[in-house]
Amino acid sequence: MKLTIKHQTEYHYAETVRHSTQYLRLTPPNTSRQRILKWELELPKQATMTTDGYGNILHVLSLDTPYDSMLIRASGEVEIKEDADDDIADNISPLSYLRTTKLTQPTASLKKLSENNLRSSASSLDDLKSLMQSVLAEMPYRPGSTDVSYSADEAYRLKSGVCQDHTHVFITCCRHAGLPARYVSGYLYTPDSTHVAMHAWAEVWLTDHWHTFDVTNNTCSPHQHLKLANGMDYLDACPIRGVRFGGGTEGMEAKAAVKLLDELHQQ
Repeated sequence: MKLTIKHQTEYHYAETVRHSTQYLRLTPPNTSRQRILKWELELPKQATMTTDGYGNILHVLSLDTPYDSMLIRASGEVEIKEDADDDIADNISPLSYLRTTKLTQPTASLKKLSENNLRSSASSLDDLKSLMQSVLAEMPYRPGSTDVSYSADEAYRLKSGVCQDHTHVFITCCRHAGLPARYVSGYLYTPDSTHVAMHAWAEVWLTDHWHTFDVTNNTCSPHQHLKLANGMDYLDACPIRGVRFGGGTEGMEAKAAVKLLDELHQQ
């Protein structure tokens, strides 16, 4: 399956931004499962390319001249091979993903959810599927009900959320049970054009392998997923994160589209 991706993020500021640094995880890795046919970033200025501590491709964009708006575009074509696994070399041990973060603290209610579905480190794939279904049943997908600052506990108490909340709750429960789990950001292809193309899901280390769990879509199949980055939580893997001096109130508009390449050729 060949996909074309177009992703645009535009920022507007009430006052002039004097200086900013943006950390961009907007370039997917080339693996046996996802072959990058072409990829391009359109940025206000050339960025420095490197890798972060999790092995993600990272661009550091520093702007030191005043501005009141900024446009960032990512686009490309990718081939997804359904019968292949990711072969990214992990920079750190899977055991590192047992650590909790501010967004994934195991509160009493989350510990109970974990213990009701998982059998500590002896848990099976079926147990994890049960947890995935429980999270989705207790937290129906509701766009706009949370924002990126919500922790797993805050979203779980609200009993609703979006993909990042489902993923935070799921990995919190896994780590409480002694199962390494990480947050993944990326794109999702779906024939439904109204579906949000930017997405987040979880991966759990079990039987010496990373397994995919997309809680929002109740699936363990990554065949329509294009991975951008992974980390302990949203803050480690989000596509754009940065700091700025000045600017006042910020307005941001992001949109992404993922389509089959064959569909575009037929139009």
